[in-house]
Amino acid sequence: MNWEFSIPNSLEVVVTGIGLLSSLGNLSETWASLLAGKSGIKLKHLFPELPVYPLGLIAPQPIKLNYLTEELVIATLKDAGLPVPLAECAVVIGSSRGCQADWEELATQMHDNPDACSSIPNFLQTLPHQPAIATARYLQTTAPVFAPTAACATGIWAIARGYELIQTGQCQRAIVGAVEAPITRLTLAAFQRMGALAKTGCYPFDKQREGLVLGEGGAMLLLETAESASRRKVSIYGKIMGFGLTCDAHHISAPQAENGSAAIAIKQCLERSNLSPQAIDYIQAHGTSTTLNDRHEAQLIKYLFPQGVAVSSTKGATGHTLGASGAISAALTFMALQQGYLPPCVGLNESEFDLDLVTKSRQGNFNYGLCFNFGFGGQNTVLALARK
Repeated sequence: MNWEFSIPNSLEVVVTGIGLLSSLGNLSETWASLLAGKSGIKLKHLFPELPVYPLGLIAPQPIKLNYLTEELVIATLKDAGLPVPLAECAVVIGSSRGCQADWEELATQMHDNPDACSSIPNFLQTLPHQPAIATARYLQTTAPVFAPTAACATGIWAIARGYELIQTGQCQRAIVGAVEAPITRLTLAAFQRMGALAKTGCYPFDKQREGLVLGEGGAMLLLETAESASRRKVSIYGKIMGFGLTCDAHHISAPQAENGSAAIAIKQCLERSNLSPQAIDYIQAHGTSTTLNDRHEAQLIKYLFPQGVAVSSTKGATGHTLGASGAISAALTFMALQQGYLPPCVGLNESEFDLDLVTKSRQGNFNYGLCFNFGFGGQNTVLALARK
């Protein structure tokens, strides 16, 4: 049997719906707050056995993953003007932490009451693929369903996989993205043990940056062919041009040295998108506010974009949503291209690097943007987006 197939070069994949939730609110609320330079990060003391941390919470208490997933699906479909059921809509929804909060709660209950081990209610609804399964059930779809997990690179990985499904003709529509509810005792303790957590706030690319700030949230995008969107007579946010995915397996948490496989992922993305470095108007950086990541990204940008390009990271306002950060970055980059405003790097006061960092919202005519996401284990993802 011949499994070969051709990919139509002219097939355009566009975004017709976006759902987003962050510590700043929904999509419109988050966007407005970003342009105003506001941050959703606040000092919180959630767990008695742990110290006070700056956190990006959606609500006063940590959010439930299932609730976050459902809210995002509903918002995305509403924005795209699509009703359920959507039997032929593919699903690619990822998460790096998944239902860890539920597992920690369950472990505490079992510790306090060992008899609980014999009866664990709804355990199958806490497996890592739960957000994708919950989304598929809501859509009532029979199309392909994927649940990628690639650390902080999960969000862009999910978007890239959905893009491939449409490009290869396997489906005309896909809902893609990632969700994260990472504010748990174990996650905080683990990052603290690594020395990666900030004490006062998130300051990407700043000389005084302290480390990352955990944030809750997620984003989903409705992808479809340009022909399908035209047939439905709906407006689009923009189109996906291409992606780059590499893994260097250099270190469990530290990025590879200058010009390693992250640079290859960027070059790969530009080549697949038929774009030159000079064509890029904006880079939504990973910008975690850690010493190693920000230095690594600054070196990459200076090396690959010697002509200069506008750069910012929105994590200073939303916190680092881990696996969901790439999906949120893509959603906000589409907003930037569509509305003609670049979001500022909230929290940046004095840059350590010679980059064109956006410190206040910048108006202009922007056509192409890149989103960077780099995950533990050397996972590198890059996404190229274009204005409609």
